[in-house]
Amino acid sequence: MAHNFALTGVSGYVAPRHLKAIKETGNILVAAVDPHDSAGILDRYFDNVRFFTEFERFDRHIEKLRRQGEGFAVEYVSICSPNYLHDAHARFALRVGAHAICEKPLVLNPWNVDALQDLENEYGRRIYTILQLRVHPALIELREKLKAQQTTTKREVILTYITSRGPWYLTSWKGNMERSGGLATNIGIHFFDLLMWFFGGVQLSEVHWSETTKTGGFLELENARIQWFLSIDKNDLPGEIKATGQPTYRSITIDGEEVEFSGGFTDLHTIVYQETLAGRGFGLNEARPSIDVVHDIRVSKPTGLKDTSHPLLVKAVRK
Repeated sequence: MAHNFALTGVSGYVAPRHLKAIKETGNILVAAVDPHDSAGILDRYFDNVRFFTEFERFDRHIEKLRRQGEGFAVEYVSICSPNYLHDAHARFALRVGAHAICEKPLVLNPWNVDALQDLENEYGRRIYTILQLRVHPALIELREKLKAQQTTTKREVILTYITSRGPWYLTSWKGNMERSGGLATNIGIHFFDLLMWFFGGVQLSEVHWSETTKTGGFLELENARIQWFLSIDKNDLPGEIKATGQPTYRSITIDGEEVEFSGGFTDLHTIVYQETLAGRGFGLNEARPSIDVVHDIRVSKPTGLKDTSHPLLVKAVRK
């Protein structure tokens, strides 16, 4: 049976992945909202979607559908709006009797999770998030392999994510710390979630360097020591990557061995939707650890470079 969906932030970068997932899981998008009216992407996936540029009118329409009863009411709200709105839009979903499927980060602050937990209990609906790396076949296989291996020492891990962005990034909401949560939250949270899924909870977190275009530090987990570096500055790309013209470099090494997961990304949102609709989605408890980590990173005072600093961070800072 098809479910009725609504979607917030339909004109944004990540919305097409959610539209594709809603379509491929056999469901129907009945309404969408975005203050920007470049919403032609809707026609690629659905026809007859009610579109709004004002949230108040969208809210009123969803409430009207709810009062019309079964067959009309929205059952799921997909949240693709800017990070700082996720909390409010998740609350809206519960209030209109729907479950929420929220793009990461689910919220910006740990205490927001506590409040949403109370609201879930009050409304009898659930809030799910997109932790798509947890459904990547190669990463599932690697996790099982790591769990099966016996080791008395912690793994040595290097996380690198450099994704070139132009000046628009810092001018947009993504460059505003209060709205995006900063680089660790906006582009790094799913990697931190993945590493904790692999290696357990945080025992030590240090931020060595933090500026608008790059940040890096050191994490010690139950079973791993991690040097991490995140950047949106194309000048931080390794020379061999820059020479190929690639704008992005994504790398995780474990004990010197590269983890290969560059392929297989196109259908991950659809898989997460399938799992969520089957009752196996990633809820507040799964989202909480990575929200804690990136919040701690955001409020930490950088120490400056250390012996445990990521080599590309050291190179970038000392240029």
